[in-house]
Amino acid sequence: MRSNENTLLLGKKVVLVPYTAEHVPRYHEWMKSEELQRLTASEPLTLEQEYSMQRSWREDAAKCTFIVLDAEKWQAQLSTTEESCMAGDVNLFLTDLGDPSLGEIEIMIAGLTKFEAKIGQGNEPSIRMFRKLHFEQVAVSSVFQEVTFRLTVNEHERQWLLEQTSHVEEKCYRDGSSESH
Repeated sequence: MRSNENTLLLGKKVVLVPYTAEHVPRYHEWMKSEELQRLTASEPLTLEQEYSMQRSWREDAAKCTFIVLDAEKWQAQLSTTEESCMAGDVNLFLTDLGDPSLGEIEIMIAGLTKFEAKIGQGNEPSIRMFRKLHFEQVAVSSVFQEVTFRLTVNEHERQWLLEQTSHVEEKCYRDGSSESH
């Protein structure tokens, strides 16, 4: 949507910037993921189709698309590219031309690659479990008596996690009917 082409929304944790051609290569890499395709009800596109989609969203008066950037990373260095700070996107669609106050919102966070766990220093079972899950100790707080563990998911870790969870099935939790107690 042209109305947001020069709009930047700066929050404490994230920055929203208009979706431009600069963002397409990273976005395209995300959307190669079968899981993201399933979660977003998307079809795989070629890189050229992705560029075409970005241009069409920019021109469509009923769509407003922002790329979500990690604010801390984005503000850390002047030489940091937006592409390296990308975490997801936010889409707003005007769904009823008769009611301009009604819209649909979609939010996708695809760039989450670091996970942290803060564990009490005396909680040995949890510490062992997180170490077994490949988390590494990155900090100790004597004030709070806790240890911080972090897992950075690279391709090797991603493959390991997929192997460890290959037996997991996704099923509906409830059928939508009210439960009897």
